[in-house]
Amino acid sequence: MRPRLLVVSDLDGSLLDHHDYRFDAAEPALAALRERGIPLVLCSSKTRAEMEPLRETLGNRDPFIVENGAAVYIPVGSLRRAPRDTWQEGDYWVRAFAPPRQRWLDLLASLRPRFGDHFTHFDRMGLEGVVAATGLERQAAARALQREYSEPVLWQGDEQTRQAFLAALTGAGATVLQGGRFLSVAGDCDKGRALRWLRACIQQEDPARDVHDLAIGDSANDSAMLESARHALVIRSPVHDFPALQRQARTDYSQSYGPVGWCEGVMAWLARLDPSATE
Repeated sequence: MRPRLLVVSDLDGSLLDHHDYRFDAAEPALAALRERGIPLVLCSSKTRAEMEPLRETLGNRDPFIVENGAAVYIPVGSLRRAPRDTWQEGDYWVRAFAPPRQRWLDLLASLRPRFGDHFTHFDRMGLEGVVAATGLERQAAARALQREYSEPVLWQGDEQTRQAFLAALTGAGATVLQGGRFLSVAGDCDKGRALRWLRACIQQEDPARDVHDLAIGDSANDSAMLESARHALVIRSPVHDFPALQRQARTDYSQSYGPVGWCEGVMAWLARLDPSATE
């Protein structure tokens, strides 16, 4: 029996170009996935408010993973029944893996007397501060501020104090991931855990058919996802090295950057599993 295919992809620096956030170069592979009915699960540090407009632009109707694996949103009806441990929120079945954002805002407030002005974060920066720090347009920055499970932190101190700060966060139960510019403070969650849970839900739909998933990412906060999938595609970045992975088998590294490498890698993966998909 032929396996079910699934693609789970990071956005910035992977499907989206690092500099201009365009995905035109990936369109041939996106079209191949659509034609074969292969779900494309977008998996990002972005908020739901940020990801929904992009899904509309892509014409994407598949599940998606927000805030570095903090929650999975499954469009109602895309699976035959709501998975266990989910609740319905509008048009989605939702599975959260992290406490609400307020827990991390309270924790950061408690650390401010000790670490003074060594850090700031989105809630404290406000709209204008986020615009200045990220270069996002105001509308995009407003969407980025609509966080539900995590809080981006901008470290402004020295490395020694940073290590003490990280120790204080993790000692209080936070999980901290280093992104391109910001530390992401959240609960015990990551993209890999979210991927494994979603894959199990899909597998339960038809237990006799294996799920062959491809995870795509370019940075350290994608590592857990890249390690968790049957096959990994690591995208070359113009600004940092490939993330270090323990796995070696079924792992491809793109020669090209961003969506160009994304397209090449997805098409190569499809050709190996289903040659007719690239004809």
